[in-house]
Amino acid sequence: MRRFDLFVFAFAILSSPVLSDLIVSKLDRRIDLTTQIVRATTSLKVENTGSDPVSEILLTVPDNQANHLAYLKATLNEGKGKTKASAGVSLPVEVYHPKDAPPSLTFYSISLPKGLGKGDTLNLVVLAIYTHILEPFPQKISQADIQLLLFQDSAHYLSPYPVKAQSLTVKLPDARLESYTKLENVKLQGSELKYGPYENLPPFSYLPVVVHFENNQPFAVAKELVREIEISHWGNVQITEHYSLVHGGAQSKGEFSRLDYQSRPYVRGASAFRRLVAKLPPRAHSVYYRDEIGNISTSSLWGDSKKTELEIEPRYPMFGGWKTEFTIGYGLPLKDFLFGLDGKRFLNITFGSPMNELVINTLFVKVVLPEGSKDILASVPFPVKQWQETKVSHLDVAGRPVVVLEKNNVVPEHNEYFQVYYKFSSLSMLREPLMLVSGFFLLFVAYIIYMRADLSISKSSASYLAKLQWEEVQATVQQLHKIISRCLTAHDKLEASLPDLSRTGDVQACKATRKSVDSLLKELSKELKPLVAFLQSSPQASQIFPKVDELVAKERDLQERLVAKHTTVVDCYEKKLGGREIENRIASHQQKITALRQEIDDLVDFIDEI
Repeated sequence: MRRFDLFVFAFAILSSPVLSDLIVSKLDRRIDLTTQIVRATTSLKVENTGSDPVSEILLTVPDNQANHLAYLKATLNEGKGKTKASAGVSLPVEVYHPKDAPPSLTFYSISLPKGLGKGDTLNLVVLAIYTHILEPFPQKISQADIQLLLFQDSAHYLSPYPVKAQSLTVKLPDARLESYTKLENVKLQGSELKYGPYENLPPFSYLPVVVHFENNQPFAVAKELVREIEISHWGNVQITEHYSLVHGGAQSKGEFSRLDYQSRPYVRGASAFRRLVAKLPPRAHSVYYRDEIGNISTSSLWGDSKKTELEIEPRYPMFGGWKTEFTIGYGLPLKDFLFGLDGKRFLNITFGSPMNELVINTLFVKVVLPEGSKDILASVPFPVKQWQETKVSHLDVAGRPVVVLEKNNVVPEHNEYFQVYYKFSSLSMLREPLMLVSGFFLLFVAYIIYMRADLSISKSSASYLAKLQWEEVQATVQQLHKIISRCLTAHDKLEASLPDLSRTGDVQACKATRKSVDSLLKELSKELKPLVAFLQSSPQASQIFPKVDELVAKERDLQERLVAKHTTVVDCYEKKLGGREIENRIASHQQKITALRQEIDDLVDFIDEI
């Protein structure tokens, strides 16, 4: 806060009116600065000096602090001496707007269980928790620098009532203290800075102090946390937490050296945090820790019958301004958190994050109830925004009702139990098993009907007749293919007789082979004629008949060429001609035979595809 602002603020509060006849006879205030969360615990002894009973006590907080106020709790301490804020009877606290109040203050009203009469006293303990109130100074540091913070407050408790005696203790981390405001009655003892005691202070007394100190504790801030609690009446509560995390301390500047960090992490990375600890409920099981890449193995889990602790380590050290996103999930026994009351069921579970000293800017708690739940009501011990939506999951028909709770500026003290009440019929649990059984039953029935039903096409339909004709065409083509194959085999036999003639010189044996092959080819030619005639007359064979007719013609041409070649060779042997003369006479035949064989092979391949 600048000096001019301090002057205006001090002038405004000193000119404020006294609001009642209450006085604070004794006040002890303790501010804890050991983490990023500032906790101020104030013990007050209040006395009524007026004649009328008082039913409420007012608290004042400067607006620059009220904007960072995350949690405010007042308890009535019926015993003597110092006490913690968690002890005693909790009292309702609400924002209050008194007349003629200075614009730079926010008032809160504490309602008393009964009026405080004339001359009566009571002891109050007020716990105020602030976030994002520690200012990094300098705001940007390098990897090797330590993190220094500024804290600004008043040595005098800002009270709307006169204060007879008060003191302030500031708890610092076990680290160096750069500087602090030096006033009368100030004393530094170890890691505690003490101001006071101060006596007979008027209402709205204000004495600014500034503390500049080192704090390298983890400044883990969840910009957004989505916590999904899914109830299964089959015995499990599944918790899934999606974190969007950032280091909220002094911003990192310059380059990051992994080598320097690995060699001296507590010197070359003093302001970074490397791990976080989550305190899970006892009997937590099926715990996992992952991010967008996949499972993160740098985590450890241990526990006993009272607690389960999960220590996680991000993929990289977190310096100021660095961000990361990850998901934690685990299961819990249903019987530990779901109970029945007056015909209703209710979930009783904690609200906040299990992470130690985590500040959450925006928290969404989604309670997913079983499908068919109705008369849903959420009970939270502090103000939250809430609405309902629907989530569709596997085997759902209408979807599962979801209670959504939203709260900003959440601290570990908000991790209190809350309840979600709803009605649910036990018969609804059988819905999904019955759907599975019915689905498999219908599948088997459909299979049986399919196997036993006659799904063939009518024998009088045009499509059925066309199918029969095409099958007949395919059978005919197959027969024709076999005959052509036999003809080609006969051709090979006729060709093979010529090398035998060249080796043995037996002309009569060669002529006998020629005679048997001619006889076989004539028989095969007779068998081909009806097949070719059928294909020529069939409409279904109109597209393939040209190829078949070409194949038959090529085979006949090949047969004639082979016979001519065979005749020429036999005549030359009878006339005792030489081998070169024989080759010259059959050369033209041989070239045509080779070409015809290639063409026939291509046509046979085409018919094979049919």
